[in-house]
Amino acid sequence: MSILVPILLAVLALAARPGHGAALVPTDNFLTESIKRLSELLETKVSCDKMNVTNIFAGNKEDDDMEVLCKATTIAWEGRSCHMHLEGIYVNLLALLRRQSPEHQAPCPVAAGNTTSLNAFFMDLRKVLQRLVKDRSLK
Repeated sequence: MSILVPILLAVLALAARPGHGAALVPTDNFLTESIKRLSELLETKVSCDKMNVTNIFAGNKEDDDMEVLCKATTIAWEGRSCHMHLEGIYVNLLALLRRQSPEHQAPCPVAAGNTTSLNAFFMDLRKVLQRLVKDRSLK
């Protein structure tokens, strides 16, 4: 019991030091993990790959990166029953949105219109995330 007191005091002293809070996970980790999961999804062939989803990458090129990620979060949420990795991608994209963009709160509305296969959505989303990592557009 006598050893517990010094250990407890040391832990309390370390916890009380200013400026040493928990470190945030770097944004690149969310992006690279999502890219990895998307690559795994593209290698896996399942029946729902041909499932149609709204094509958020077609037409409107005026959306900024956060708007695209917010819409992608909505698509990932809707398709998560197809692939278990989509839940991980959803969580990563949601974390990016919360950290980077207070005005974009998932789920973002996705207007009905052009559709694409879930597999094509994976490829397009992977390209966007790879560009963000390369350009270091998100900090």
